[in-house]
Amino acid sequence: MRKTVVAFPGPILGRILFLVLLIAATPALAAESYPLHPDSQTQPGVPEGRVESYRFTSSRVFPGTERDYFVYVPAQYDADKPAALMVFQDGGGYFKRNGNWRVPVVFDNLIHKGDMPVTIAVMVNPGIVPGGDDAQSRFNRSYEYDSVSDRYATFLIDELLPVVKQKYNITDDPNLRGIGGSSSGAIAAFGVAWHRPDQFRRVFSTVGTYVGLRGGNEYPTLVRKTEPKPLRVFLQDGRNDLDIYGGSWWNANQTMLSALQWAGYQVKNQWGDGGHNGKHGAAIMPDALRWLWQDVDKPIEVNIGEHPELKDRLIPGETWELVSQGHRYTEGPAVAPDGSVYFVDGPAGEIWKVNADGKGASKFVDGISGVSGLMFDAKGNLYAARNGERKISRIAPDGTQTVIASDVGCNDLVVLDDGIYFTDPLKPAVWYLPHGGKPAVVAGGKSDAIPGKPNGIAVTPDKRFLVVVDAVGRYVWSYRIEQPGKLSFGQPYYYVHQPQDELNTGADGVTMAKDGSLLVASSLGVQVFDQPGRVHVIIDRPHSQGRLSNCVFAGPDAKTLYVTCGTRVFRRKTQIEGFAPWQDSVVPAKPRL
Repeated sequence: MRKTVVAFPGPILGRILFLVLLIAATPALAAESYPLHPDSQTQPGVPEGRVESYRFTSSRVFPGTERDYFVYVPAQYDADKPAALMVFQDGGGYFKRNGNWRVPVVFDNLIHKGDMPVTIAVMVNPGIVPGGDDAQSRFNRSYEYDSVSDRYATFLIDELLPVVKQKYNITDDPNLRGIGGSSSGAIAAFGVAWHRPDQFRRVFSTVGTYVGLRGGNEYPTLVRKTEPKPLRVFLQDGRNDLDIYGGSWWNANQTMLSALQWAGYQVKNQWGDGGHNGKHGAAIMPDALRWLWQDVDKPIEVNIGEHPELKDRLIPGETWELVSQGHRYTEGPAVAPDGSVYFVDGPAGEIWKVNADGKGASKFVDGISGVSGLMFDAKGNLYAARNGERKISRIAPDGTQTVIASDVGCNDLVVLDDGIYFTDPLKPAVWYLPHGGKPAVVAGGKSDAIPGKPNGIAVTPDKRFLVVVDAVGRYVWSYRIEQPGKLSFGQPYYYVHQPQDELNTGADGVTMAKDGSLLVASSLGVQVFDQPGRVHVIIDRPHSQGRLSNCVFAGPDAKTLYVTCGTRVFRRKTQIEGFAPWQDSVVPAKPRL
C-alpha cells in the first residue's frame, strides 16, 4: 500500500482539504457495497438441491494432501441422465446457502429458470499436508493453483472426479463442463481449461491471479501465440485489486482480456472499483453463469480465419489427421524429392514410408538398429543417423545400405551438396562429414559456443545459416556457414517458449519454411519462429500423449505438415510452404525487425 503525506499550511485549510479528500474517496469505498442479486436469494417455489460433504486423502499427484470437497446435487438431477458439471476451487467458500457465493441458491434458481442445464457442482478445497506433532502444516494452495502446468488438471480429471462419478452420473462432454474460482482459484480454473479443453470449456474467473507468483504472467502471451482453444471465459476484476511484489492484478486481468479478445476467444468481462475479494464477483455470478451457459446445445467453436497470425498459416477446418499408429516410438521424419515422407520407429529399428498423398504407411527397411534421424539428398538417397550404434548410413532408393561414418554420435543430420552436418548430443558437438571424406568437429571445441545438448538441425533456405536445437536449453542456436565445414558466430538465437512448470522446453526436431520461418517440435506444440528468432504461433499438439519429437513439410506442394508424436504420426494441411535442404537455395524476403 502506498502512503501519501500531505503538509497542511493551517488547521482550517487542513480540515477543508481533508473533507475534499474524504469526499473524493467515497465512490471507491461505496463501490465495495454490492447488492445481493435476486438469483442469489432463495425464491419461493424453486426446488432446492442438496449439498453433501466428502474428504479426499489418496492423491498421487499431490501426495500426502488432505482436502474436503462438497457436491451440490440439484433437485432436478436424474441418475439415469448425465448431468452437466461445474467445479469451483476453494470449495469451502462456495457451498453454503447463506455464504458469500451461495452456489446452491444460485444453481437452484438458474436451473429452475432454464438458464443453465441440470448441473452438479463440485466445490473442492486446496490440499494440506499435515505437519503433525504441533508443527505447521504445508499449505498447497499456491502450488496447486498458481502453477502454470497441467498438474492440477490431472488431479481433478484423473483422481478426484472419477471418485465423484462413482456416486453421480456426470457428463464427459467438455461443452457441458465449466470451472470457476476466485484469485488463485481463478487462475487454477483457467489453467485446467487451458491445458485440458477436452474436459472443460467454460471458465468463470474473478480477481484472477494472472501475475508473477508462479509464472501466471505468461498466460496472456501464450493465449496470443497458441492456436486458439474452444473456450468461453468470463473475467471480473476491480480497480483497487492488489498491486504487490507479484504484479498488479488489475493490470494483469486487463492484459488477459486483451489477449483473449485479440486471439478471437468468446470472452466477456465486468470491471468494478473493488479490491481483492469476492464481493463484486459474487454479486454478478448469476448473470455471469447465464452468459457462460447460454446456447449450451451448441458446441463452443474457434475460428482461426480471423486470427492475425494464423489466418495466413493454417487453414480453417483443417485439423490433425492420423497417418500411422501402433509404433514403439516415432521420430526423424524426412521428405523425399517426390513429396513422400519417411519416419523411423527407433526402438524397432524400422524406417517407414508414407506416400505423397498421405495415404498408406508401409515399412521401407528394418533391422537398422539405433536409428534416430533421417534426411534425403536430391538424388533420392536417404541418410540415417544411427545414434544408438554411433553410425551414419546411406540408403539407396532400392534399399541398399552403406555405412558412411562410424564411431561418431549422430542424433540428427542435414544433407547439403558438399557434405553432411550432424549433431552429437553427448560430446556435445556439431560435426561435418564431407561426401566421401571423414567427419570432423566444427562446433564443440573449448573455445566454441555450443548448445548444452545439440539435437535437431536444419539449414536456412539460402543455405547460409545452420540452426541447432538445444534439447536442454531455452534457445535454438544459429551459426553462419562460411564455407563447407566451417561455422562461425554461433549464438543462442531463437527464443523457445517452455512450460512454466518444467525445466526445459522439450525442443527436439526442426524444419524450415520457404519464407525463412523455423518450426520446432516442443512440449507446448510446434513453435513457428520468424527470421529474427521470435515465436509468432504455437500450433497445437495433435495428441496429449507421447513426446512431440519432430516435424517436416511434405506432399506435392510441400504444405502438409507431418509430425511424429509418441507412437503415432499425424499430418495437417497448412498454408506454409516447406523447404528441404535438397532443394535449390532460396533467399527469403527481409523480415520485419
